[in-house]
Amino acid sequence: MSSLHPEGPMDESSRSVRKLGALVFPGFETLDLFGPLQIFGNARHLFDIVTVAHTAGPVRSAQGQSILAEVGFDECPELDFMLVPGGQGTRNLVDDEDHMTWISARAARCEITMSVCTGAALLAGAGTLDGLRATTNKLAFEWVVSRGPGVDWVAEARWIDSGHVVTAAGVSAGIDMALAVVARLTDVETARLLAQTAEYDWHDDPAWDPFARLAGLV
Repeated sequence: MSSLHPEGPMDESSRSVRKLGALVFPGFETLDLFGPLQIFGNARHLFDIVTVAHTAGPVRSAQGQSILAEVGFDECPELDFMLVPGGQGTRNLVDDEDHMTWISARAARCEITMSVCTGAALLAGAGTLDGLRATTNKLAFEWVVSRGPGVDWVAEARWIDSGHVVTAAGVSAGIDMALAVVARLTDVETARLLAQTAEYDWHDDPAWDPFARLAGLV
């Protein structure tokens, strides 16, 4: 393989590039964000990625590194897709009116809204998950469930595709979810090629979830 972006299904010009907004906030989990962005960023024929925060500028992750949020809420362009990571910072945001209002409004206009880990608590708080099946981090499952009483929470799942909303379990599950979203938008072969370029063993079965049992949920 001579390139991370080889010719083939990934280069079909008939597929338009669409805007993906990745939400960042103080205390976000790095792999929740960068795992999916590794996949989406290598599918540049599909996604034009922008990082978004309440206010543009540096945002510190739960692991201590900072990322530059390119735009704030007021400057954010229209989004086709939205990615909401989790992390310890979600505890401070679930009752934050600015974030809940923004997430709710943007998710209502997106083709697909995605969450990883406790990012599902933010979608639940925004009302985006009401009436839908969803999953989240298994070690934080009870807390997240408490934030969304109107959600059909699934304890044993790697990710849940509910149509316009896709939720992943904890941390690394976001990579599997991202590959599943690419497969849905294109084909399985493209997703497998992206997994190969990352030297990643894709768990392509959404029901694969050994962590639910380890957490005592099943």
